[in-house]
Amino acid sequence: MSKEVWRPGNMLYPAPAVMVSCGIEGEKPNIITVAWAGTICSDPAMLSISVRKERYSHHIIKESGEFVVNLTSKKMAYATDWCGVRSGRDYDKFKEMKLTPLKSQKISAPGIEESPVNIECKVRQVVELGSHDLFIAEVVSVSVDEKLLDEKGRLDLGKAKLVAYSHGEYFMLGEKLGKFGYSVAKKTKNKAGSKSNSKASGSKKPKKQK
Repeated sequence: MSKEVWRPGNMLYPAPAVMVSCGIEGEKPNIITVAWAGTICSDPAMLSISVRKERYSHHIIKESGEFVVNLTSKKMAYATDWCGVRSGRDYDKFKEMKLTPLKSQKISAPGIEESPVNIECKVRQVVELGSHDLFIAEVVSVSVDEKLLDEKGRLDLGKAKLVAYSHGEYFMLGEKLGKFGYSVAKKTKNKAGSKSNSKASGSKKPKKQK
């Protein structure tokens, strides 16, 4: 395999294309599209987003100390892009994109009702990095579209047709390749020809790292 060496750059793709909603009491709420977002801790549940200092939402999030991360679907792709290239200084993004503010459970900032999953967050730390500030936040509540739950109440995010961002382009998540731990939790056949589970064959599913 031949490789071409490039200068250092942000090439960690694909990334989640999420819409972050925020607001200050008495002012119109705003939405900023963020691709630099990620999970950073499981207990307590925490995530982070990186926002440029000059973005309109930066001071809102810093002043209010809260925001909502809204996962995006195929139906929301146009609005996701639009909210990323237009400024809240000039537009009411909820109004322009015909999105519905969703009352949050634990914070004042609204979520986006059309989003399949709304993750309410409270800022715990702000790290100044350079072009961006890193907002480290604790997840205080999660709202999930009931249409994504099966008859046993389990979440099936595959139904949401989530959107990912990769090197300037948007993609819808598609083919399922396997579940967590499938590489070591394979079923084997016993001597009688019947299938035995991984526990019986001496193989165990790996534990999720925290």
